[in-house]
Amino acid sequence: MHPKILIIATTPYSTSDSSRTLDAYFHYWEKDRVAQIFSRNWIPNKGHCGEMYQITDASLLKKWLHKPVEVGKIYTYDEMRNEDGNEVMEDSSAVGLSYKIGSKHSPSVEILRGLLWRKKFWCTPKFIAWLDNFKPECIVYNFSNHLFTQQIALFVANRYQIPIVAIIGDNYYFDESKSKSPVYKLFRSRFKKLTEKVLSSNSSAVYCSDKIKKLYNDYFRIHGETVYFSSSLERREFRPIDTKNPKVVYFGSIRLGRNLALRDIAIALSEIDPNYRLEVYSNENDEEICGVLKNTPNVVYGGSIPYSQVENKTAECDIFVIAEGFRDEDINLTKYSLSTKASDGLASGAAVLTYGPDDAGVVGYMKGTGASMVCTDPKSLKKSLRELIYNEELQENFYQKAVEITQAHHTIESSTATFEKVVERAIREFNSKRNNA
Repeated sequence: MHPKILIIATTPYSTSDSSRTLDAYFHYWEKDRVAQIFSRNWIPNKGHCGEMYQITDASLLKKWLHKPVEVGKIYTYDEMRNEDGNEVMEDSSAVGLSYKIGSKHSPSVEILRGLLWRKKFWCTPKFIAWLDNFKPECIVYNFSNHLFTQQIALFVANRYQIPIVAIIGDNYYFDESKSKSPVYKLFRSRFKKLTEKVLSSNSSAVYCSDKIKKLYNDYFRIHGETVYFSSSLERREFRPIDTKNPKVVYFGSIRLGRNLALRDIAIALSEIDPNYRLEVYSNENDEEICGVLKNTPNVVYGGSIPYSQVENKTAECDIFVIAEGFRDEDINLTKYSLSTKASDGLASGAAVLTYGPDDAGVVGYMKGTGASMVCTDPKSLKKSLRELIYNEELQENFYQKAVEITQAHHTIESSTATFEKVVERAIREFNSKRNNA
């Protein structure tokens, strides 16, 4: 039987959206031994958590305004949704506006959010009773660029004298801007202090790649391990790209300059053949970002779709696209990232096109696999696309290499086994230090 794990993350753990990355860790865990605290204003879907505890910005804001509201909602497994997609909780227009402002994640917004998430508001008798009933043995904290989630993780760790295992996929701690804004400096100071407390000698970590593992392990002197994301996609048999009507698709975030990179791909496709199209599926609704693609003639912008449709469209596609932005500010935020796109692309059986700067984490990783057409120079994009579409032997070579890489790094068995060892060691070493203190 596995130890009891409390996940702390902004997004509720589900097997059908961006939080499905957690499946690489908890796929074989007993549901009654996994619980989560989350903050998004979503009604959670059924996954691998037996219970969830939701604390939203809206409830804390109402509490701050002295309105009669109970902070904290408990979801048992039976109360969670049994379907794909995300259902946003209904609230007032004012609260809806506050969420829209909060999504900007600016330093000033995060400072205000940190003030809103004061302990006296969320640390209620109901919250303590829920924790006491679950009795966590280890915290798994999904590292994020906020001030409030760390505070909850530290509180629970101190109260129950248990270790923290951080999931780290970005260089948030090391990402320093040249901004001279006093608000930015205040945010960075508070964020770094909280991060240092979380990543103390009593903590461990799991990383999305060896590149980011070395960065954090060396600096904080912790013993984290790389756990590559797995994929639930079923590999299809090899088939050549349909040169008359290739189905080229992209799924996921279009922020951080990815919208501009995707526009490059669409333009290059149209120059090869005016009838070629790029399909883009994303839950992005900021018109400044998605408008770039909606206004590109041969982009089919499909918006948000359930993960079941993502699986179907991936199985049907000829080319699976991975894209990253080329601007300096984009590279700074993606140079250590490795998303589920890598594991899904490699597992799908489709030809994979990776387009972005050399320094982007996923681009460097895919280049190292030898299982993808990788283009790091916008001037060579049209040539790379043409070669991928019309060279059947190259497509087959990429397919065979993807099989090898998936088996070596991206199976659910290897990912969960590594994660379980990290958790077991974290608990064992923490208890040993406590007993010898």
